[in-house]
Amino acid sequence: MNVTQIFNRLLNHEELQREETKNLLVAITQGELNDPEIAALLTAIQMRGITVEELLGFRDGILETGVPVPLHCDRYIDVVGTGGDRKNTFNISTTACFVIAGAGYKVAKHGNFSATSVSGASNVIKNHGVMFTDDADKLNRSLDECGIVYLHAQLFAKAMKFVGAIRKALPFPTFFNLLGPIINPSKPQCQLLGVANLNQMRLYQQVYQRIGIDYGIVNSIDGYDEISLTSDFKVTTNDYERVFKPADLGFDIARPEELVGGATEEEAAQIFDAVLQGTALQAQKNIVMANAAFAIQVLEKGKKSIEECIDIARESLDSGKALSTFRRFVEINS
Repeated sequence: MNVTQIFNRLLNHEELQREETKNLLVAITQGELNDPEIAALLTAIQMRGITVEELLGFRDGILETGVPVPLHCDRYIDVVGTGGDRKNTFNISTTACFVIAGAGYKVAKHGNFSATSVSGASNVIKNHGVMFTDDADKLNRSLDECGIVYLHAQLFAKAMKFVGAIRKALPFPTFFNLLGPIINPSKPQCQLLGVANLNQMRLYQQVYQRIGIDYGIVNSIDGYDEISLTSDFKVTTNDYERVFKPADLGFDIARPEELVGGATEEEAAQIFDAVLQGTALQAQKNIVMANAAFAIQVLEKGKKSIEECIDIARESLDSGKALSTFRRFVEINS
């Protein structure tokens, strides 16, 4: 690979092809780029803005150099947010995943420790005694027996360790922040993604269309990277684009303080538990049900109305099925 030629093209604001960015990522993992060159690459692309083709190429490279996860299931979903909205919400996506699994659907949740809030998905999962694994047999057992499997990102995306220190040293976010939601090593056929702004929504919409999966992308107009019920929110799927009001779903408007995940990992875990146990604030339960419902609609290929999907999510939560699913998950994975 001619790195000098690549940099000259980037300096001329030229776009790279998908295969080129894939090869760049592979070259990084093989030690062909030194740290200053990697920093220059991240900076150049960030200043110009990444294209769909380039993002897909980097995704290809991460998946190719990572640990694959062959799950014995034809259809399952991942629910994830881009992060970075600086709202420090409780673990809404992770909680919603257990509501979805409790309703009888399959979930392969991909996540990591938090970068911008008190508790990320891996924080709250580990807080309950779960041991992360990349053992395919154990992962499939979890999916088979309780409908959900957790994939801790650091065990699978091996390329990330080559850029971690550089990303941390740079005083701005890079395109690697955009890769997290699309590098689930099991390659799910369905995904519900929360984004912090509409520019990201348009970018990921094109990415999902190119990948060819069933998707839902959500954004709360007041800046949350999930359905927060604190304001109107936009949803984009394979079938429609629409702005919803909380009242359209039969929910009251939530107050921002009702979404806060606490000051410690332990407090965040307590909110997570309270939602599944039915003792949380009504707003917290509503928010989880709303996110779970749109994920269920994606799984159903849009054949169920959002009202039907909310009823399914509510039954999973109110009946205790979501809680039972989580307890079985902890039992299997501890």
